[in-house]
Amino acid sequence: MSSFTSRTITLGSRPSQLARWQSESILGQLKSAWPGLATRMVTMLTQGDRTLNQPLPEIGGKGLFTSELETGLRCAEIDLAVHSLKDLPVEDAPDLCIAAISQRADARDVLISANGLGLTDLPAGARVGTSSLRRAAQILAVRPDLTIQSLRGNVDTRIRKLQQGEYDAIILAAAGVERLGLGQHVTEHLAVDIMLPAPGQGALAVQCRANDAGLRKLLAPLHDLPTAHAVSAERAFLAGLGGGCSAPIAAYAQVGAAKISMTGLVASPDGKQIVRVSGEGEDPLDLGERLARRALDLGAGNLLA
Repeated sequence: MSSFTSRTITLGSRPSQLARWQSESILGQLKSAWPGLATRMVTMLTQGDRTLNQPLPEIGGKGLFTSELETGLRCAEIDLAVHSLKDLPVEDAPDLCIAAISQRADARDVLISANGLGLTDLPAGARVGTSSLRRAAQILAVRPDLTIQSLRGNVDTRIRKLQQGEYDAIILAAAGVERLGLGQHVTEHLAVDIMLPAPGQGALAVQCRANDAGLRKLLAPLHDLPTAHAVSAERAFLAGLGGGCSAPIAAYAQVGAAKISMTGLVASPDGKQIVRVSGEGEDPLDLGERLARRALDLGAGNLLA
């Protein structure tokens, strides 16, 4: 540790309130593990932050919120980047690694409605805001009479658009809403059998240069093994299906005493066709790959095409 006391660790963060909260949370954990460690945070704008007028799947999906931060890591402008794991592509970026995955928050999605109505009580034709194909497909699977409308912007912007009457309800990740202290707005936590989360949802990944052994050692105390096993299984499922994010794909794993249990899902965008697979195993990568193969055997490939 002594060689690090003279080094200031620089973390790059996206400018949104949630991204800054997540980055500050990781810096706080680092300082708790290594008292006296000097840190600083710099703000970096990503393509996903700049392009707010188009649905994510149309402008490239995954990588939109990460590529500028990864460039900053490679040229040593920053030492660390904190990402929502669900935003990270499944392939490790060249020269970089995920050095720590912190303990997972609530992985579920939440419904926030303008008039306090839950999903089953929304009137036919109600406008539901989301830019996630995964969320849209699963909503339409149970409520095909609802109208899905694109919704972009950070968490407080999305809630404000709802309050201004642009939508009747919106779907958000529980973790982001709770991290920002906005839980009072939540109408309903959506059960995972209705709304299976995105692979890695609720978990934070800390990325650094792969060859920075000292920094990887500093991050080791932040790594939560049960979370890492669960999200590794989910991301292996995603990778086994081709790793894309433009198709509606969901996965949620839980770590038990001896085994990991997981459910994965692939859907058509309109929610009319759904392939759902479940299983358990001891090895997260094997479990994810095995369930991906089973999903493909059951016709998921046609949905992905």
